Amino acid sequence: MEPLLPLFLKLAGRPVLVVGAGPMGTQRVEQLAAAGARVTVVAPEVRPEAARAAAVIHRRAFAPADLDGMWFAVAAAPPEVNRAVAEAAEARRVLVNAVDDPTRASVYFPGVIRRGGATVAISTDGRAPALAGLLREGLAALLPDDLDTWLAAAEELRAGWKAARVPLADRRPLLLARLNALYAAPAPSDEASQGRPGEALPDSSA
Repeated sequence: MEPLLPLFLKLAGRPVLVVGAGPMGTQRVEQLAAAGARVTVVAPEVRPEAARAAAVIHRRAFAPADLDGMWFAVAAAPPEVNRAVAEAAEARRVLVNAVDDPTRASVYFPGVIRRGGATVAISTDGRAPALAGLLREGLAALLPDDLDTWLAAAEELRAGWKAARVPLADRRPLLLARLNALYAAPAPSDEASQGRPGEALPDSSA
């Protein structure tokens, strides 16, 4: 299989098509709607959850013209319908995710971790979705709960780096030092280390 190019798409306000509204189609509708996409669903039967998240619903069979004007499509119907969607999408240069048919898909949905403003995506090139799920769970267990603090520190430093024209190669070590400092024990105060005025420092030999 050809190597893939990992990307994050901005779909807010853009029309996308989901063909099929069973369990997997409904999941894709909800994911796309959560990203702000304007989702059109085409399926003879539409689950209530999909209907709530979709912007447009057509309760009928797929027609190639359904892809006109779409930015992205998901084929989550029976195999023969998915094949028709993939072929029509290819002819229109529309990227398509074909559920359980990686040979016909031009896009694969990854396993995703979202925490503290950071997003981590894992893919097995469509070959082993269950493994991608296991990797996602493993990585989620390793990521810190306070990842939002990391992101805030990195964002703050970036503004200064851009103003000072700090080379890209120098930024990661600086960021690592800053993140390590978040967990460093606070230095003892002057009073604790030097004693209060008029008081002797404690005898360390006691």
